[in-house]
Amino acid sequence: MQTSMARFNHDTKEELMATKTISQGVAADPVVTALNKLLADSYSLMADTHLAHWNVEGSDFFQLHTAFQSQYEELFEAVDEIAERIRALGSYAEGGLGRLAKLSDVAPLPGGRLPAKDFVAHLIEGHEKAAASCKGVENAAQEADDLETQDLAIKRRQTHQKTLWMLNSFLK
Repeated sequence: MQTSMARFNHDTKEELMATKTISQGVAADPVVTALNKLLADSYSLMADTHLAHWNVEGSDFFQLHTAFQSQYEELFEAVDEIAERIRALGSYAEGGLGRLAKLSDVAPLPGGRLPAKDFVAHLIEGHEKAAASCKGVENAAQEADDLETQDLAIKRRQTHQKTLWMLNSFLK
């Protein structure tokens, strides 16, 4: 692992912090492996949330339709950030629906008609799995002394925990 040197920007009077990067030749890095797992779980959860957004019905339609849209849009930004971190580490992000599905622990949401509470319960399970993947990234990044990746994983886990609180509150 290489570290770029911190520099001082004399124009803005700001210190540019050192950033961990991994040289091009490293592919089986535990941090990258954990990030690709998180990418797969996040992508699967995004797709499930989008499907729930499209198919939810009932008296809570507007509330859930709006909440699910907010959630899948946030997840879309997250998968981009995770993939870009993988690239910043000198590796390549996994892609393709088949490969991501194989890597993901998030079970696919069945299509068609489901009661609103079943959509919510399924998404709760997905956020729990994604939060667990975040913890895996945190641990791998801590072991590698990669504070930037650890920070990304902690922030992602906090977002999943907040979403879990909101979804669980709906079911009460």
